[in-house]
Amino acid sequence: MNSKLREEGVDFLFRSILQLKTVDECYDFFEDLCTVPEIKAMSQRLVVAHMLSEHKVYSDIVTKTGASTATISRVNRALNYGCDGYEMVFRRLSEEDQQKK
Repeated sequence: MNSKLREEGVDFLFRSILQLKTVDECYDFFEDLCTVPEIKAMSQRLVVAHMLSEHKVYSDIVTKTGASTATISRVNRALNYGCDGYEMVFRRLSEEDQQKK
């Protein structure tokens, strides 16, 4: 895998995240690691990506998330030309939801 991010510190971050086992653990870890606005910005981008993957229109996404059209465009670019990370996570979440039913 070739990534512009790949370095020892980022590997340590990602390995640390993989140690989290519950949503409550994630809240504790990310609240220590990030500012509230950073967490909210990441969650907003994730919701935008999910809405785009469900073929929602920009105006609906702006209304629901408050994201700017520039943010929506950047997320859309990542969905179309990125590393397929969003798609992988959404697929796994969907599979998890199906198993719970």
